[in-house]
Amino acid sequence: MNEDFIQEIDDDEVEELNGEQEVYEHFRFVVDKGQALVRIDKYLVNCMANTSRNRIQEAADVGNIRVNDKPVKSNYRVKPFDIITIHLAYPPSHFEIFPQDIPIDIVYEDEDIILVNKQPGLVVHPGFGNFDGTLLNAIAWHLKDNPNFDPNDPSVGLVHRIDKDTSGLLLIAKTPEAKTHLGKQFFEKTTQRRYNALVWGNVKQNEGTITGDLARNPRDRMQFTVFPPGENPYAKHAITHYKVLERLGFVTLVECRLETGRTHQIRVHMKHIGHTLFNDERYGGNVILKGSTSAYYKLFVKNCFFTCPRQALHAKTLGFVHPRTGEYMHFDSELPKDMQELINMWRQYGKEHLGL
Repeated sequence: MNEDFIQEIDDDEVEELNGEQEVYEHFRFVVDKGQALVRIDKYLVNCMANTSRNRIQEAADVGNIRVNDKPVKSNYRVKPFDIITIHLAYPPSHFEIFPQDIPIDIVYEDEDIILVNKQPGLVVHPGFGNFDGTLLNAIAWHLKDNPNFDPNDPSVGLVHRIDKDTSGLLLIAKTPEAKTHLGKQFFEKTTQRRYNALVWGNVKQNEGTITGDLARNPRDRMQFTVFPPGENPYAKHAITHYKVLERLGFVTLVECRLETGRTHQIRVHMKHIGHTLFNDERYGGNVILKGSTSAYYKLFVKNCFFTCPRQALHAKTLGFVHPRTGEYMHFDSELPKDMQELINMWRQYGKEHLGL
């Protein structure tokens, strides 16, 4: 379930599902194969950022929560591959994707797929607070003369996603067959993805691997954090491989290769080893974490934040097997202008003040 669509289950939304009353599915979750046996109310409160365990229990008590199409109570213990759905007595809000003439950088296109180099700041799909002006609205415009592509058909469209403020390569399927084939590759982790990130601090090792299970931070539900193996039954196994590309004094340019694809994985893993992404507001990278206390340095970093007003993260490469031809395809993308200028600023600072 996409986080952008998750809303709190309010009191007036919890209605008993009985008789012939028509109900509507609002949320759907598929339990990971490695999930431990835990109560469904605890499981769902970890999945849904903006609700409480009490609300979930109330929804279960009146039959609004189902597992494999059967209502369950809040003490039901989830099992691997369970399909959990939450049903309410009114239709879910629908965000219609309509064509909008928004410039996008199309790297590759054929009859099955489109590969886009997404600019920073562009929301990927409509959601609460972002009803239009998204990448999918741009794709709808680009394919408006294609009678076989319906932007509101969930069997086509985005195969994976990146955050609004992360730039880089995104894959869109133009046919149901392509989406199924590509979706399986992402699920089975056979795609190849590499990101470039500018992080705070001098990363000591030239390369390394970060292994840490990820789940929501109990102190801030909008964040994820790392848990030791077995400590949190809701945490998902995550592996990130990193390599230093350039040392720039108080910051380091690194390449991150994803072995798994968890929400905020690179941002959380790099913070976990003490190297928060530069200007990552959600994880505390939008303040000075390394360097001097001089007024000049503070002004320099402020100008860096202004130059790249987002987390310095770019999805640089993507490799996958073409859904129709079976050919392995690999794409690389240039860093966006804001990250290029940011890196150049740090290079110049290091040359003038650190003797790099």
